[in-house]
Amino acid sequence: MEENKTFTISVYSENNVGLLNRISGIFLKRHINILSLNVSESEIENVSRFIIVVSTSTKWVQNIVGQIEKQIEVIKAFYHLDEETIFLENAIFKIGSHLLFDERQIQNIIKESNSEIVTVSREFFVISKSGRRSEIEELYEKLKPFGIMQFARSGRISISKEKMEISTLLEELKS
Repeated sequence: MEENKTFTISVYSENNVGLLNRISGIFLKRHINILSLNVSESEIENVSRFIIVVSTSTKWVQNIVGQIEKQIEVIKAFYHLDEETIFLENAIFKIGSHLLFDERQIQNIIKESNSEIVTVSREFFVISKSGRRSEIEELYEKLKPFGIMQFARSGRISISKEKMEISTLLEELKS
């Protein structure tokens, strides 16, 4: 049996209500957990891009992409292994302000992790970090002993290393 791998699925679609529900249903039926999900505008006007991260076999990801492409609003879906993409996640951490001044180590953690302080108030300050999930988790573990008031992490955003022929495909559809 083939070992599971991490795949990033990119779905280009019209932005229609209910599509996300149908796409997530495709994963639900196959008992495949979505590890990360991000939906945003794409490089093409009036076209949305879903970025879905899953751990499964090549056979299953091919099957899933085929099912996703059967949705009327879907223009095209692609899948890539991690080494075929450039990807990041973003995270923000809310920490008590007194620590910024009382704990010298906090400033070192921020500097060493290539994070940045995005806001400071009397009660709290907010740190922003972009990077791989492992880098964000490492920062989380370093900040945890000091007390994290709030934490939020985005889903993966990614671009493929190789050219995806979505723009060419859309041009052909227009003609």
